[in-house]
Formats: sequence, C-alpha cells, structure tokens
Amino acid sequence: MGMRIRLPEKVRTILGQLAAHGYEGYAVGGCVRDSLLGRMPNDWDITTSASPTQVKELFSHTFDTGIEHGTVTVLLGTEGFEVTTYRIDGEYADSRHPREVRFTSSLREDLRRRDFTINAMAYSESAGLVDLFGGVQDLERGVIRCVGEAEERFGEDALRMLRAVRFSAQLGFEIEERTAAAIQKLAPALKRISAERVQAELVKLLESPHPDWLRKAWETGITAVVLPEFDRMMEQPQNNAHHIHSVGEHTLETLRQIPADKVLRLTMLIHDMGKTECVTQDEKGIYHFRGHAAYSASIGKKVMKRLKFDNETTARVSRLVANHSLYPEATPEGVRRSVRQIGEDLFPLFLEVKKADVLGQSPAVWQAKLAYLDQIRRLYEEILVRGDCLSLKRLAVTGNDLIRDGAKPGPELGKILETLLDEVLECPEKNEKEYLMARSRCLRNQENSCGSGKCCI
Repeated sequence: MGMRIRLPEKVRTILGQLAAHGYEGYAVGGCVRDSLLGRMPNDWDITTSASPTQVKELFSHTFDTGIEHGTVTVLLGTEGFEVTTYRIDGEYADSRHPREVRFTSSLREDLRRRDFTINAMAYSESAGLVDLFGGVQDLERGVIRCVGEAEERFGEDALRMLRAVRFSAQLGFEIEERTAAAIQKLAPALKRISAERVQAELVKLLESPHPDWLRKAWETGITAVVLPEFDRMMEQPQNNAHHIHSVGEHTLETLRQIPADKVLRLTMLIHDMGKTECVTQDEKGIYHFRGHAAYSASIGKKVMKRLKFDNETTARVSRLVANHSLYPEATPEGVRRSVRQIGEDLFPLFLEVKKADVLGQSPAVWQAKLAYLDQIRRLYEEILVRGDCLSLKRLAVTGNDLIRDGAKPGPELGKILETLLDEVLECPEKNEKEYLMARSRCLRNQENSCGSGKCCI
C-alpha cells in the first residue's frame, strides 16, 4: 500500500496558502482512506490549525458551512472544499451532536475524536502520512475498528454504529470484535437518531458491493431498532417447494442478485415484507403467502414514510413491490397488458426484480422460471422494436380529438379512451386515428358495430 498520495492541484493550493501564513493543514479522513486504497475520493476535506476566521481571511471566496463547529467552505473556481479547524468535541447531548466544540492546536487531539481508525489519518506533502491509531494496518487487515474505546465513540454519536456496518459493506471489511460487541450493547441508542440520517446510511449500505451484509446490522441488533420489519422476515420460514431460505435470507440473496440501483435494491428489501402478515399453513404443513405482494407494498410505504424517503422513490418502489408476483402471459398481448399495468418506465426494472426473486429461491426452480423470463424479455424487446402502443399517451387519438368530435369531457371520456386502449393492447394494428374515431362514436352511441370495416388483421 503506497504511503504517498497524489493531492489534487486545488487541495495543494489550499494547503500551500495555509502553510505560507504559518498554519498547519492536511487532507483528512475519507479522502486519505480512499487514496490509500487506490480509489478516487468523492471529495477532499482539509483540517487545519487555523481558526475559521483566519481561514476566511486567507481566501477570497468562502461561505460558512458549519462555522460553529469550525468548518468553512473554500471555493476555488466552482469547486468547494471544507476546511475545518482542529477541534475537541465536548459532551454529546443527543447521541449525535456535541453540545460544544473547542478548537485546539493539536492534530492528534483532532484525529482521536474521529470514528474509525481508517478515517482518522491525515496527509500533507510536507509531513507525509499521519497515522496515529493504526489506520493503515486496519486497511491492510480489512478491519473496521473504532479509534480508542468503541463504547465511547458510539456513545458520542450513535449513528457511527450503522456507519460501521455501511463501511463494512462498502469496503468488504470485517467489524473488529470489540467494535461489534459495543454495537450490540449500544444499538438501542439509534432510536434517538433522525430518520433522515438512518435512511442515508441504509441506502449507502444497500447500494454497496455487499448489500446482503445487512445481515451484520441484524446480528448486531441494529435492524431491531431501525428496521424491525427485517427482523420479522429473518424469523419467518417459508417451507414450500419454491424456497430453501427464510423470508429474510431469501431477501438478502435477492439483494445480492440485483444491480446496485437505489430503487431496485429498496424493492428487493421490501418485496416480501408482507409475508409475515399473510402466512397460512395447509394440512400438509406447506406454507402459503397469498396476496403477499399487496401486503408488502402497504408495509413498504409505511417503512419508507417513517424513514423520510421522497415521494417519487416511494411511488416507484411501491409499484414494483405491488407487481413483483405478476406472471405475464407469455404472448405479445400478455406482455403488452403487463407493461400497461406496471408502467413503461418500470417494466425493465420489473424484469430485473423477477430475475433476482427467482435467483433467491430454490435452485430446483431456476431453470424453468428463468426460461420463462427470457421468453418474456424477448417478447418485450420485439414489442419495443415494433413500437406497439402501450399507453394512452401513445394512442393515435387524444381526449381533445374525441371532444372535437362530439364527446363530452368527464368520466365517460376517460372510459372511452381506456376501452380504445384495451382494444389496441389486444390488437396493435387498430391504433389508427380513423378507426379509433369511428370506434369512439360507436361507443358513445352504444352500438355493437361501427361498420367501419377496419378490423384487426
């Protein structure tokens, strides 16, 4: 692992300006960690002995990001860099924020307040790498370990417990034994953390290379506090020919099988939550989960509302969850009707959901179910190539067309449009304006036949 880090030019400019005026300055935290791992940092944070006021005097374009905690953002061109004064945190009031911070001239004091050893390293070209707590060794061992006493660090900021699991999943690292034990002991403190903060860490975990390491959050008692629905899934057996896992273990496997997309990963997390609510057992001891997709969608909406997800994400995930048990008829018409039901925007994601769901089931069912999905995908691709009408917006007539032809605005107009679309889904060749206008008149006049002669071939 190389100890020399290539700093971006603008970071060198900031550090150089600080040094020219007698202040210490270092790149610090995640950017150092990622650089040592050979990854491209998302951003570059800087720590310095200069006070916020002194930082503002040195740079012409700054704004106060969190000046009460010592942070000033320095703008160089269009890029912003957070520059934070060395500090010591005071007593923590809410398991998240210190009541006060004290500025210090000691880099060591600043680094020792940070969460994990791999995030408590600093670097400058003049001083090289400053690693006072074994961060490099933990990177090499692949370990998430708290700086100092784990219970102390988690007592200061309870969100760090969820961050430990998130970093573990992102980096493929194990959580050090004492750090994991402290999480198990202190996990209930996560109740005091805001839903927005929990959501942000959960999404990062789910989007990581190891989303199934959500299991670590379950093993350490985190999900019992922030996502109790998952604990119930882990406890729910399935005991039928399609499954060899509990609902929870099946969910973890589906997370592993689906692309790293926020909506897709959230869909797989939620897709079977309803099974704990609708499970029945027949006389042979076989478990059934009839209607579980609707139950799951309902529970998922509540979970996403509780965790403060935005409306668009909630709506997309809910639609996929509600339809994940749908098995389109393997015909062009069957696929067209399914696209209409699920939505043109979500149907490609629906196919990904179906595939992941299958791969989380018993290997005994894979071959037949995957062959069926391949057939559905081929039919869908053929439909796209042909340009078949799949929604009202692609119908050859609009509501305004029908109104100009004598139809009255209102619910009846909507019903006529839906009837026309239904006919076109069955027979795409009918999507011609002349035929649809004539058919609309027949529907308005309650006639059985329009006599237009334009029928589906």
